[in-house]
Amino acid sequence: MPLSYLLDKIDQESGGLDIELSVFLQTRQMRENNVPRLMITQSNAKHLYWTPAQMIAHHASGGCNLRSGDLIGTGTISGPENTQRGSLLELTAGGKQAIELPNGEVRHFLEDDDEIVFRATCHRDGFASIGFGACVGQILPAEPRALAE
Repeated sequence: MPLSYLLDKIDQESGGLDIELSVFLQTRQMRENNVPRLMITQSNAKHLYWTPAQMIAHHASGGCNLRSGDLIGTGTISGPENTQRGSLLELTAGGKQAIELPNGEVRHFLEDDDEIVFRATCHRDGFASIGFGACVGQILPAEPRALAE
């Protein structure tokens, strides 16, 4: 439970951000066979333990020199359902439960040439949706290290 100075009734009722979060996976084999990316998890930033106001108050009260433009990381954002886990490690129970892909491949962890795409959007009735674009990353094979002479 957060300390009392971080608890505010209005902030608790409406201080969370309603941002839909989705993560997609595509393997090399999926790309080669034109199999589309698979959404492996979907969650929402409203499931965060701390509201943005609490994060800022907590940092500032500890003497952090926050300035305009500073970024604050939230960490993994998991929802209450098993399908809303915020990381592959959580989705696979530490690698114990495989995720089966549409082409028959399975994943316990990311592998070389796997591509991950993160997307986030906000929707509200009567307003234009806001998208944050895609954050795309691909796992590249490790390069062999030269032996020290």
